[in-house]
Amino acid sequence: FIWHHYGMNGLIYYMVILSSYLISSITYVSSRWPSNEKHKNLLYLVAIITGIIGVLAHANILFIDISKQSCLHLSLPNIVSLIGLQLAIIAIISSLNREMCGFAAGILIISSLTALFLIWIISTVSDIQPEIKTLTWQIKIHVLSSLFAYGLLCAGAIIALFALVQDTRLRKKKISSLNSLFAPLETTEKILFNTASAGSVLLFISIFSGLVFIENLFSQHLAHKTALSVTALIMFSILIYGRNFFGWRGRSAIYLYLSAFVMLAISYFGTRFILENLLGRSWS
Repeated sequence: FIWHHYGMNGLIYYMVILSSYLISSITYVSSRWPSNEKHKNLLYLVAIITGIIGVLAHANILFIDISKQSCLHLSLPNIVSLIGLQLAIIAIISSLNREMCGFAAGILIISSLTALFLIWIISTVSDIQPEIKTLTWQIKIHVLSSLFAYGLLCAGAIIALFALVQDTRLRKKKISSLNSLFAPLETTEKILFNTASAGSVLLFISIFSGLVFIENLFSQHLAHKTALSVTALIMFSILIYGRNFFGWRGRSAIYLYLSAFVMLAISYFGTRFILENLLGRSWS
């Protein structure tokens, strides 16, 4: 069904997205490499343009696939695709600071892997029906804010791992040509906390809209999911508060972010797995 659902156009779209992200990543790296000093401006321009082309194509196909009239197509491929898109947007925006080109290249590689995953799904899987739901506008707000919150905070988790790599290199005092690809750790941490702030706002909207708009919350087996999501939001809020008022940074702050994200992941994937696979129930 997925092949017919996406069609040849979907396959072409994701091939364009994959190519754009890979070219953009390679040229970002090349623009920062010392031996390409004479051509760094041209390479940087190519990286920006190809990255934007990939983001526009990605946003277009994802919007078409997720939203159709009053229905939302909710599936693992769509969630993976959304995370890849959000990562790519973060990469392009962060690369406006040229010190972040190496960071942007690494993030775009991950985005390209999500596009490769969708190409594999379209090409090989033909018997999976996407989860399609007709929803009111109130529930759409809840669902979409949840998707964007999970996607953005997942992107933040990847950025946090990137920051850990930088921190480890600094502690071991590794000096090589690769250092030219790394921005200051403080800059990476700033992007991480900005992502955490934006994701937390979306997560708050998701939780609040769920409490207000979803009827019979406890009878739909959503209580555990809600409690875990609230716990994750509190952890993210503590992190943001500590950053803004006490200047928290470094490994402790990164580990707190990752712990909050694990809590959020358990609230969604763990609860869903237990309900649907072990208890044979649904929260929908």
